[in-house]
Amino acid sequence: MTNKEGCFLTPKVQNYKKIWFFTDLFVTLSPSYKPKYKKMRQGLLILAIGCTMAVQAQKAPVYETSAKDEIAANRFLAGSNYVDYDRQLPSKALTPSPKNYEPYYMSHYGRHGSRWLIGDGDYTHPITTLKKAHEQGKLTALGEETLKKLEAFYPTSHERLGDLTTVGERQHHGIGKRMTQNFPEIFKAKDVKIDARSTTVFRCILSMIAECEELTAANPTARIHNDVSQSLQYYLNQPWDGIVKELGRGTGDKEYEAAQLKYTHPARLMGLLFNDQDYVYNNVKAGDLMRQLFHVACNMQSHDTDIEFFSLFTDEEVYDLWRIQNIGWYLDYGPSPVSGEKMPFSQLNLLKNIIATADTVTQTQATLRFGHEVCVMPLACLLELDNCGMAVQNLDELDTYWRNYRIFPMGCNIQLIFYRPKKGKTGDVLVKALLNEREAYMPIDTDNWPYYKWQDLRQYYLDKIKDFETSTSPSK
Repeated sequence: MTNKEGCFLTPKVQNYKKIWFFTDLFVTLSPSYKPKYKKMRQGLLILAIGCTMAVQAQKAPVYETSAKDEIAANRFLAGSNYVDYDRQLPSKALTPSPKNYEPYYMSHYGRHGSRWLIGDGDYTHPITTLKKAHEQGKLTALGEETLKKLEAFYPTSHERLGDLTTVGERQHHGIGKRMTQNFPEIFKAKDVKIDARSTTVFRCILSMIAECEELTAANPTARIHNDVSQSLQYYLNQPWDGIVKELGRGTGDKEYEAAQLKYTHPARLMGLLFNDQDYVYNNVKAGDLMRQLFHVACNMQSHDTDIEFFSLFTDEEVYDLWRIQNIGWYLDYGPSPVSGEKMPFSQLNLLKNIIATADTVTQTQATLRFGHEVCVMPLACLLELDNCGMAVQNLDELDTYWRNYRIFPMGCNIQLIFYRPKKGKTGDVLVKALLNEREAYMPIDTDNWPYYKWQDLRQYYLDKIKDFETSTSPSK
């Protein structure tokens, strides 16, 4: 069921079926109302959907600015998963602790900081194309300048592909420092236990170290345990398996390729880079080159350098090329209807670990996990933070509801903060979620946002896990 914008309605909206049942029953018992039945049924459906959407609107932020305008004001946002975390730090103060409550536990998962691009071809493919044109005298002055900039930067990636950059290290120092400032009750507690674990990838390990350095600086008594092991990969970087693996094998390829075709318009750029358009037609894959250059442009913010490539593109082109990536990430890891909204369950083991670990906590402490955006993003969707769990059918309207740069910039993180009654007080354990250090809405009701009753939230997620495992079991 979708609304007029192509947005899938949540399971709660499916309550309209109950309304249909009672109107059907009413008409059955009162045949004289049959002529009015269709209009009555439609009216009640509209009312049900309208009410439920209103409830949804209270549970998720409404974007006050379009993605197009946000990106025009800050082109770095078009970097999607390459956005420098520090370029969109939160400006709003966190809500004070509830009366008679104190924070005592943080459960965290964070992505590594900014890095070099991972594949050598990310740099060499555009260089090769432009170099061949250079050798035949087919580049304009701007084309020659672009080639020189690429060739000047490329050597810095030698033996560095995928490595953490100084920008990435700086991001995690900042995140760690703000943790101690935001939650001193946890991180400055005497002899506080901090369990920090990372995937086996160097950039994740170094990110963990940078963050833990700040925790140690703020509290020399902190007992920090660091762990890196292949044995932890099953939840820190869970491989696709089962239905997730099945749906992840090209399910959204058709939609992604359609987006590439629709939103890649290379003619203007080719005219700026090459002096012979017949040469371009016969020798250059124009769309590929445009996207390759944009790829490099987006990740230059991961480095302390004045080399940039964003100036090659217009605002419209930057927005359109970002839309391709927004759609691609949504199809691969988000709650896309194309994959039956199953891809967020790639983080099933991580969510189980978060719940199981929280169940063991009896004293002030923190659990820090370090990994990748392919974990943070689907986890945010699985947890249904803000708009992350929204299923959107019409991909052309996706960025009205779902924007990747808000979810998984370099250094992105999810912090679940648990609160307990102060000594001598009674009450439920409460929890609030921070998505990139911003208070986030969660999928159950509360009369004290951003705080939720942990037992209710825990049960919601356990039921969600059970429903998924039951519906995808081999016997089904």
